[in-house]
Amino acid sequence: MHPVATGALAGVVASLSLKALRANPPGGAHRWERTNHAGRPVTLLEGPAYAVGAAAAAGFAGAGPGPVLAATASAGLGALDDLVGDSSSKGLKGHLGALARGQVTTGAVKVLGLGAAGLATATLVDRGLRRSGGPARPTAVDTLVGGAVVAGSANLLNLLDLRPGRALKATLLGAAALAATGREPRAAAAAAGGAAMGLLAPDLRGEAMLGDTGANSAGALLGTVLVQATGRRGRLVALAVLTGLTLASEKVSFTRVIESTPVLREIDALGRR
Repeated sequence: MHPVATGALAGVVASLSLKALRANPPGGAHRWERTNHAGRPVTLLEGPAYAVGAAAAAGFAGAGPGPVLAATASAGLGALDDLVGDSSSKGLKGHLGALARGQVTTGAVKVLGLGAAGLATATLVDRGLRRSGGPARPTAVDTLVGGAVVAGSANLLNLLDLRPGRALKATLLGAAALAATGREPRAAAAAAGGAAMGLLAPDLRGEAMLGDTGANSAGALLGTVLVQATGRRGRLVALAVLTGLTLASEKVSFTRVIESTPVLREIDALGRR
């Protein structure tokens, strides 16, 4: 299936899924409603819609079981935090600190779950690479690093979902860059970018947002594409960058950095009310 067709399918399915979910929200609309940074009501149903669109397109296009697992499992873990999470602990440091004190938060469950889902995803991807008979023969170490990349990508994109359109724009840019790396990851990259494009308009209008459900799904899918496209060196570099950015987020506001950088500020505000 051509990547353009895959992206179009993902966008249509994601858009229609959002409309269907808003018409019949599971558990009632109030369960999915939150207040955004501007004090306006916004629905989190965009998250499940993204996961449905991306996973359906990736599966139909033959991207393999890894990308489908990444998109769906990460979405499920994000939904746990969206729907029943508490705000007593925030950030990776806060959740892991609470866990060290014997307090099991939904955020800690999500962090551990993303690690397990990432490892399972990388295992499926590397199993496919071994069966392909190509020069790439991933080892157990490569798979462990790949799993950390998938989990780290899911967490990092979630940190960007603070303003309308920001996380979806990051997904589109990431998908476009990764799609250019080779034939193998194009289907999953197209699915990730297409689903983001299909939901960009309501997100920019401040009507809907990805939430943890959609941001974790999109990030994990991009991380999976990166694992498909790289060997050990590329995965190690990616993991180092993800770790650095995640640690930096505990000290520095990404929003402040974006708003103080002219180019990033313009991209971030593009299309927003």
